[in-house]
Amino acid sequence: MTTNKEDKKREFALGKENYILLAIGFAIILIGFLLMVGGKSTDPNVFNENEVFSFRRITLAPMVVLFGFVFEIYAIMKKPKDSNQ
Repeated sequence: MTTNKEDKKREFALGKENYILLAIGFAIILIGFLLMVGGKSTDPNVFNENEVFSFRRITLAPMVVLFGFVFEIYAIMKKPKDSNQ
Protein backbone atom coordinates (compact mmCIF):
# COMPACT_ATOMS: atom_id res chain seq x y z
CA MET A 1 0.00 0.00 0.00
CA THR A 2 1.41 3.40 -0.98
CA THR A 3 1.11 6.53 1.05
CA ASN A 4 0.49 10.06 -0.15
CA LYS A 5 4.15 10.95 0.35
CA GLU A 6 5.21 8.21 -2.05
CA ASP A 7 2.60 9.33 -4.60
CA LYS A 8 3.87 12.91 -4.39
CA LYS A 9 7.45 11.78 -5.08
CA ARG A 10 6.41 10.17 -8.37
CA GLU A 11 4.62 13.23 -9.75
CA PHE A 12 6.24 15.53 -12.28
CA ALA A 13 6.77 19.19 -11.46
CA LEU A 14 4.31 20.22 -14.16
CA GLY A 15 1.16 18.64 -15.50
CA LYS A 16 0.63 17.02 -18.88
CA GLU A 17 -1.04 20.15 -20.24
CA ASN A 18 1.99 22.24 -19.24
CA TYR A 19 4.35 19.98 -21.17
CA ILE A 20 2.11 20.15 -24.23
CA LEU A 21 2.09 23.96 -23.99
CA LEU A 22 5.89 23.94 -23.64
CA ALA A 23 6.19 21.91 -26.84
CA ILE A 24 3.88 24.35 -28.65
CA GLY A 25 5.97 27.27 -27.40
CA PHE A 26 9.14 25.58 -28.61
CA ALA A 27 7.56 25.09 -32.04
CA ILE A 28 6.61 28.80 -32.18
CA ILE A 29 10.19 29.79 -31.35
CA LEU A 30 11.50 27.42 -34.00
CA ILE A 31 9.13 28.92 -36.60
CA GLY A 32 10.40 32.39 -35.67
CA PHE A 33 14.02 31.36 -36.23
CA LEU A 34 13.11 29.70 -39.52
CA LEU A 35 11.53 32.98 -40.63
CA MET A 36 14.92 34.66 -40.10
CA VAL A 37 16.76 32.23 -42.37
CA GLY A 38 17.78 33.29 -45.86
CA GLY A 39 18.90 36.39 -47.66
CA LYS A 40 21.95 34.72 -49.16
CA SER A 41 23.13 35.99 -52.53
CA THR A 42 24.39 33.69 -55.26
CA ASP A 43 27.12 36.21 -56.09
CA PRO A 44 29.46 37.01 -53.15
CA ASN A 45 30.15 40.47 -54.58
CA VAL A 46 26.48 41.51 -54.52
CA PHE A 47 24.69 42.60 -51.35
CA ASN A 48 20.90 42.47 -51.70
CA GLU A 49 19.76 44.93 -49.06
CA ASN A 50 16.03 44.37 -49.71
CA GLU A 51 16.38 40.63 -49.14
CA VAL A 52 18.44 40.84 -45.94
CA PHE A 53 16.53 43.71 -44.36
CA SER A 54 13.05 42.55 -45.31
CA PHE A 55 10.00 42.95 -43.06
CA ARG A 56 9.93 39.18 -42.46
CA ARG A 57 13.49 39.00 -41.11
CA ILE A 58 13.69 42.30 -39.25
CA THR A 59 10.20 42.67 -37.76
CA LEU A 60 8.02 39.59 -38.06
CA ALA A 61 10.51 36.87 -37.05
CA PRO A 62 11.72 38.58 -33.84
CA MET A 63 8.11 39.23 -32.83
CA VAL A 64 7.24 35.55 -33.37
CA VAL A 65 10.28 34.46 -31.31
CA LEU A 66 9.40 36.91 -28.53
CA PHE A 67 5.80 35.64 -28.50
CA GLY A 68 7.17 32.08 -28.28
CA PHE A 69 9.22 32.94 -25.21
CA VAL A 70 6.25 34.68 -23.56
CA PHE A 71 4.16 31.60 -24.34
CA GLU A 72 6.85 29.42 -22.70
CA ILE A 73 6.67 31.52 -19.53
CA TYR A 74 2.89 31.13 -19.52
CA ALA A 75 3.23 27.36 -20.01
CA ILE A 76 5.56 27.10 -17.03
CA MET A 77 3.54 29.38 -14.75
CA LYS A 78 0.11 27.85 -15.53
CA LYS A 79 -1.17 25.85 -12.60
CA PRO A 80 -1.66 22.19 -13.49
CA LYS A 81 -5.14 20.82 -12.97
CA ASP A 82 -5.47 18.47 -10.03
CA SER A 83 -6.38 15.06 -11.41
CA ASN A 84 -7.19 13.58 -7.96
CA GLN A 85 -10.38 15.57 -7.45
